[in-house]
Amino acid sequence: MSARAKFRLYYMDISYFSGKMQAYLRYKQIPHELVHIDWRMMTNVILPNTGMMQVPVVETPDGEWLRDTTPMIDWFEARYPAGPVLPADEYQAFFCRLLEDYADEWMWRPALHYRWSFKKDRELYGRRFLEDFIFHPPGTRWLTKRFLIYRQMKTYIKGDGIRRNTRAHVEGEYRQTLQRLEAILRDSKFLLGDRPSLADFGFFASMFRHFSIDPTPARIMREEAPAVYAWVARMWEARHSTVDPAGDRKLQTKISKKLPGNRQNVKWSAKSGRLPEGWQPILRAIGATYLPYLSAMAHASAAGRRKFNVTIEDVEYRNLPVIPYRLWCRKRLQDHFEGLSEGARRKVTATLRESGCDQLWEGGQGLLSAQYDSLPRCEGRPVGFFSRVYRYFEGTAWHRGIRR
Repeated sequence: MSARAKFRLYYMDISYFSGKMQAYLRYKQIPHELVHIDWRMMTNVILPNTGMMQVPVVETPDGEWLRDTTPMIDWFEARYPAGPVLPADEYQAFFCRLLEDYADEWMWRPALHYRWSFKKDRELYGRRFLEDFIFHPPGTRWLTKRFLIYRQMKTYIKGDGIRRNTRAHVEGEYRQTLQRLEAILRDSKFLLGDRPSLADFGFFASMFRHFSIDPTPARIMREEAPAVYAWVARMWEARHSTVDPAGDRKLQTKISKKLPGNRQNVKWSAKSGRLPEGWQPILRAIGATYLPYLSAMAHASAAGRRKFNVTIEDVEYRNLPVIPYRLWCRKRLQDHFEGLSEGARRKVTATLRESGCDQLWEGGQGLLSAQYDSLPRCEGRPVGFFSRVYRYFEGTAWHRGIRR
């Protein structure tokens, strides 16, 4: 290692995936320092070194740059094995990966919807974006704020298929997810039992920096899912060296005495090759929503289209962007499946079929770029004046190339 012994995490305090990566590094107790970025740092440091204007990114002590939270977590897990976030059991590990991908990508739309579609929320975050990121706008502060709000709504609301006919469905996805998580977290500290798993960190991304903090969804969470609200704080506080499995078993024994009918649900985490019953509604939701969406995207990509339509639970989404990163994540899930032992593969296949998740293979591969082969490592690019000006107005297109 170089003279600098710590990793640097470049992040934004309002960023969906920054919160996920912060919580992971905190839990693993990996030495790191936080660098909160602004516009100048984004264009002068992040863009030249990573080729993108997005955070979080990590600068290693050796001067390498890493991006995209899922491959970054895999990278850190290989080097910091203490407190693993993936179970040793192949069956459980595969479904942790599936839930993480679903939580990362499918919760993105409702998270951005609640932040930018509701007046109270968008006014708050328009101001925060201006004050925390821009600092010294080129025009009046009022006009810059209005432009920022317009750009966010154009990109993440209209640009992600949120219309009058889809709005209720998007909001329903959030409230139903709260109900599913609440059913698990009333009886368990974390989604897979006594310590955080990769699935927890996937859901934490949206539940922390968006749903538990933004005014409108935070009120819904407090009123409808208090156990989820408590889990958010528990995740932020968790450290692998202080998580006490014995203490958690005492808690579960206490719960099981009060809820004898749920005794089996409470004790599931002690056995390999099983998932808690509370995961079944989430898996069915993945099969009914996220996987058909990915299949339609793969078909569109294979046909060379950049936009596509898809009907999800009788609701039609139109002109959705093809997002290569999501197709790459889908391919990674397929690769993880192929890498399972024969016995684990049979068992995973049975659960996928029972949950309606066997659509994971429908739609072909789509078009994947070689740019993903080196993730999470990334390379910089020269940035000229006009490129900086363009990105000031347009940002980095979130649906093109590597996204996170």
